[in-house]
Amino acid sequence: MVLPEGFVLPPWYLLVPILVVLGGVLALLWELEPPVTDRTVVAFVPWMMFGSTLHVLYRTGAYPENIEVLFTSPGVYLITAIIAGFAWIVGIFLYEGGLQPTIERVVGVTGTGFFAVFAMLAIGRSLGAGTFEPFWPVIAVVVSGIVTALAWLALGLWFTDVAATTGATGALVVFGHTLDGISTAIGYDVLGASEEVPVSRMILEAGTALPTADYIGGGWLFVLVKVLLALVILGLFKEYVEEEPRQARTVLALIAAIGLGPGVHNTLLFVVG
Repeated sequence: MVLPEGFVLPPWYLLVPILVVLGGVLALLWELEPPVTDRTVVAFVPWMMFGSTLHVLYRTGAYPENIEVLFTSPGVYLITAIIAGFAWIVGIFLYEGGLQPTIERVVGVTGTGFFAVFAMLAIGRSLGAGTFEPFWPVIAVVVSGIVTALAWLALGLWFTDVAATTGATGALVVFGHTLDGISTAIGYDVLGASEEVPVSRMILEAGTALPTADYIGGGWLFVLVKVLLALVILGLFKEYVEEEPRQARTVLALIAAIGLGPGVHNTLLFVVG
């Protein structure tokens, strides 16, 4: 009821080394104790998008059969976390050595580079196959931006302290889950895509069962649930951010990734057909 369709763990001889390396990266980061601010969270946005791009390439059959299992869910998230963690560690050492002005610059620039290269690879493959369709993905991104702005404005008007405390991290949480909701709704109502996550599928089916489905489709309910859930989470995290900002922003970054990752995945997958 919770795990999405296509959830496949890599075989043990691949999974064990991945977990060992990931554990080492996390242990070193724990020891280094890098600061986690709004700038840090924003710097990791390209890495969230990079992980989605790797999975899109898997969905389009871009990898050799002997390694493609690494880029299924959840293997792709583990691989992305390892690479992003290494970039963070390198950024810390370069900053402490006086070779870079900020840690975030290293993280953001490398993440942008990785995402751009692999996204262009996916788009190039789709152009070659004649499946490049950018219209609805562009609509999804634009509408997500508008809805996020309206939701953030409402939060700022009625819960000013929540918006001010969570800052850019909070805005990213709202945008990520809004993009996931709207891209899923477009895929479900317009493009005829199926939903792999059982809970999400139940919400979409509930929306389809409402009388409004004949006029505006069934995906609007999923969008509403995603946006409201993001805003509620920010409200619950307000005190946590004030008391333990480093830990709270780390958790909020993960929550943002849970929305932004699937949202970018949907959007790019629709682009490449």
